[in-house]
Amino acid sequence: MAVSISTLCISCGACVDTCPHEALFLGDTKAEVIPDKCVECGECIEVCPTNAITLPEGVKPAAASEPVVEPKEQKIETKAEVDEKPAQVAQVIEKPAVKLPESEYQGVWIYIEQRNGKIAPVSLELLGEGRKLADKLGVELAGVLLGNNVRHLTKTLYEHGADTVYLMDDPVLDQYRSEAYQVGVVDFVRKYKPEILLFGATAIGRDLASTVATELGTGLTADTTRLDIDMQNRLLEASRPAMGGNIMATILCKVQRPQMASVRPKVFKAIQPIAGRTGNLIEEKINVKEADLRTKVISVALDVSDKIRLSDADIIVAGGKGLQDEKGFRLVHELAEVLGAAVGASRDAVEAGWASHSQQVGQTGTTVAPKLYFAIGISGAVQHTVGMENSEIVVAINKDPNAQIFEKCTYAIVGDAFEIVPKFIEEFKKLKQGGERKHG
Repeated sequence: MAVSISTLCISCGACVDTCPHEALFLGDTKAEVIPDKCVECGECIEVCPTNAITLPEGVKPAAASEPVVEPKEQKIETKAEVDEKPAQVAQVIEKPAVKLPESEYQGVWIYIEQRNGKIAPVSLELLGEGRKLADKLGVELAGVLLGNNVRHLTKTLYEHGADTVYLMDDPVLDQYRSEAYQVGVVDFVRKYKPEILLFGATAIGRDLASTVATELGTGLTADTTRLDIDMQNRLLEASRPAMGGNIMATILCKVQRPQMASVRPKVFKAIQPIAGRTGNLIEEKINVKEADLRTKVISVALDVSDKIRLSDADIIVAGGKGLQDEKGFRLVHELAEVLGAAVGASRDAVEAGWASHSQQVGQTGTTVAPKLYFAIGISGAVQHTVGMENSEIVVAINKDPNAQIFEKCTYAIVGDAFEIVPKFIEEFKKLKQGGERKHG
């Protein structure tokens, strides 16, 4: 007899590395077992992230380093005998909580990203989620705002849930430069000591979060999609896709403070602002001068194209490998043009060269939350769905009735996209022309 390995296996290799008897190896599609070597010790079961490995029915794990032996007769203790050694029992079943080394660290902070005096939407989204975390911990929620002539933005931050705003307003912070912004954020952290610090996983947020974490010598969980609090140990549970997106990994920072994470845009929703809400303002001077900085901003180029950005789109039409080739992918563009929508793509479509990386939706692309999302010829692997699962309405078109995308959609259409999508285009054109005539 030997352990069984199901199709849940993702070929991560953890069991192969762990097996003390070299009874496992990676096959073409999953891990395989060598029955003659397997002693059913169960060590592979303990490390399997997807619970794909099981023992034969009725078999209990044997010791990994010892041969399988027949169980010895056990003495059944009376209640009185057990009561005589309560300390021993407690020692076995009681798991001590993690003791934090620096209890003076308190508060949930959100780095407020702003460009040209406008707050990035992800910062307001994080204030909404940060409000939940702060209330759970019983601490204040604060926004960290750096920039030039940005004092007026504090009103918006209070209305979106911030109890306190930490402000640095100086001409040296007029345009984002990581070396200046890092000094400001790090000085705030060292002086006021938050226990949690969150950034939006944008180009600026990712850059700043990594430099701040490095300077502070603390951990950083990047591109998280879920946040929660382990109340027993007062730890931030930051979760993100792992192992190619096949599982969700929850990452803890048990010792260093603050606990840091960057969070993808569109994962959370901003709370309804409370008009007139106010809070505390703590303002500090930036401890750096223009002459100290090695980088200089020569000019700033703004994107003035009328192209709809994925992250801002209300309607997205996305295509995958089911469209077969670049010619087939044109259906996505045609439908998007009729609807005034943005064009999205799965990783397979991007790697095939049918779409650019800026159009990729998913774990290694953009996270979106449109009102309407068309998934055409997309299988629905978790690497893609993690980026669009917050869409309000999802219409999936796939000829495979067992496609995973149907588990994530509002409306499922089983059929050939090359027959269905042209009919959509034709009908939407009629509706559009009818509307134009009505208002003409």
